[in-house]
Amino acid sequence: MFDQYTESVLIFMLINVVLALSLYLPVSAGLLSLGQGGFMAIGAYTSSYLTVTFAWPFLAALVAGGLAAFLVGVIVGFPALRIKGVYLIILTMGFGEIVRVFFLNFERTGAASGLGGIPGHTTLPWLIAVVAVLLAGFWQLRRSRMGRAIAAVREDELAAEIIGINLTRVKIAVFAIGGALAGLAGGFYAHYASFIDPAQFGFHRSAEIFIMVLLGGMGNFIGATLGAVTVTLLPEVLRFLQDWRMTFFGTLLIVMMILRPWGLVGARR
Repeated sequence: MFDQYTESVLIFMLINVVLALSLYLPVSAGLLSLGQGGFMAIGAYTSSYLTVTFAWPFLAALVAGGLAAFLVGVIVGFPALRIKGVYLIILTMGFGEIVRVFFLNFERTGAASGLGGIPGHTTLPWLIAVVAVLLAGFWQLRRSRMGRAIAAVREDELAAEIIGINLTRVKIAVFAIGGALAGLAGGFYAHYASFIDPAQFGFHRSAEIFIMVLLGGMGNFIGATLGAVTVTLLPEVLRFLQDWRMTFFGTLLIVMMILRPWGLVGARR
């Protein structure tokens, strides 16, 4: 249906949508994170190692990658019970760097040389189905009791606790599920790129995911989705500028944040 270039752009765009939604979840509870690159790396390496070394089926390896990132998300979520704001951002940045350095020195997954020979199982229909399910799930979540609890925690933690909301359960849940989604995206990425190394999951990756959510609007999952689509497609549209492409792209982002600091579809606060 599509040529190879168009299909590649669409696949990376949908992977970015999953990544943006993975960050939107903790952000919707007021927890800013710059560690999604670390969760993505855990999912990518876990699923790739299982398919390359043990010949696991793609779906089972993908689920294992997401589960590994979920469990790590539970651990990372505990400090979020006590700290927030810029301190939480620094903590999650540190987490992402720890994960990168771990895989940089972990010989079983190729260390600095990276892990190659990953079977290319990721396809466009797979990603369309996953993104559709996620968007439907986020739509239902917003209307659910859990969704209202997340919004209450974001607005005022003390008031939320007084009315009976379990802050521990909400914060750990959003961190862990967000981590699992990033791990899932990592698995899809690895099984499309066929090669991964630690440099692909460094701070720049977490910052890119953060920009997607910030650009789209932090208070709305549609905004996170639109931000991911914009950040993926805009550099491709600007290819005619050649060497000035990324400079112009950065300038557009700055202008956008000046004109609409609440994001493309976010609400003015």
